Amino acid sequence: MKKVNILTLLPVFFGFFVMGFVDVVGIATGYVKVDFQLSEQVSGFLPSMVFLWFFLLAIPSATLMNRIGRKNTVLLSMAVTLVGMIIPFLSYNMITCFLAFALLGIGNTILQVSLNPLVSNLVKGEMLTSSLTIGQVIKAVSSFSGPFIVSFALTQLSNWQYMFPIFAAVVLLSGVWLLFTKVEREEQAQSSSITSSFALLKDKHILLLFLGIVAVVGIDVGVNMESTKLLLERLGLDPNLKESIDSVSYAPSVYFFCRTIGAFIGAALLAKMDAMKYFKIHIIAALVCMVPLFFVQKEMPILVFIGLLGYTCSSIFSVIFSMAMRLRPDKANEISGLMITGIVGGAIVPPVMTSATSLFGGSQNGALSVLCLVIAYLIFLSFRIKEKR
Repeated sequence: MKKVNILTLLPVFFGFFVMGFVDVVGIATGYVKVDFQLSEQVSGFLPSMVFLWFFLLAIPSATLMNRIGRKNTVLLSMAVTLVGMIIPFLSYNMITCFLAFALLGIGNTILQVSLNPLVSNLVKGEMLTSSLTIGQVIKAVSSFSGPFIVSFALTQLSNWQYMFPIFAAVVLLSGVWLLFTKVEREEQAQSSSITSSFALLKDKHILLLFLGIVAVVGIDVGVNMESTKLLLERLGLDPNLKESIDSVSYAPSVYFFCRTIGAFIGAALLAKMDAMKYFKIHIIAALVCMVPLFFVQKEMPILVFIGLLGYTCSSIFSVIFSMAMRLRPDKANEISGLMITGIVGGAIVPPVMTSATSLFGGSQNGALSVLCLVIAYLIFLSFRIKEKR
């Protein structure tokens, strides 16, 4: 087996940190809502500007990657993300904010499609699985760090908008580091069409797993956005004041911190434990953690249950993804692009949650009800799909 060059692998791993920036949209939504006095429905559409692109561009990005190579595709994603982070700092208005998060979504889509395959250029055999797991942990650490970066920009630089140049600097560092790192190009892969990839959804098992990806990403983005809104409501704070949002801006970090811990523990458990058993136990536990959130009013219990949600859902994405790959190993490339397309769940679930909040008279219990329904689907999936060995 070829020895792994750690110095070559480091800039590739650093790309996973950039990948985690997409989750900052949760806390940024609250600030943009206040700055431009947006309605609940319009602000709920902001995460959609990020995650809609996974549906539109994941498979085309895989096709592009076959043509220009994995490293060049990752570099392209960095360039798009960099532009997205610079625009709102140069000119801050509602249009540039929506444009920034659209470019963040486009860049992240390309990055998610190309970065994992790029790791396989450097790591082979049994070490590949553990290497990809490390990458997901780095992404989780980035998601956890995002709200603290925003808080630093607010408290030390006096404006949350300074998060944009901070993120831009990190993206630039990552891109330049990778640009000057020699990575052997993979053999050119045979291109697959968009039609042939979506045709796989005719297989009902693939369809169910695809919807599972939609659901689990919807939970991630939904809880990320909902955690601050729930605290604002239960603590009686005015959601239209920046001071109120500042005081609860740490809530998404609780979710992502516990998600990071869950990713570490999940990697160890899944090495010894049946994946379907893990899936069933953890997703049922997630629903159990959701129920008290309808009733608790105190800050600490709310944070505890939000953290438990992050822990229980931490490895569900990788379980579903690997199940799909094993189900049709002959269509691995098409399955990979298709499952990444399912990240569009981050664009679907949050607007439904905000609409449900309005239907419940402004109560966040409406949004929690949507999350319960999404988790219920994952429970159904865990009993409906049989793992292929």
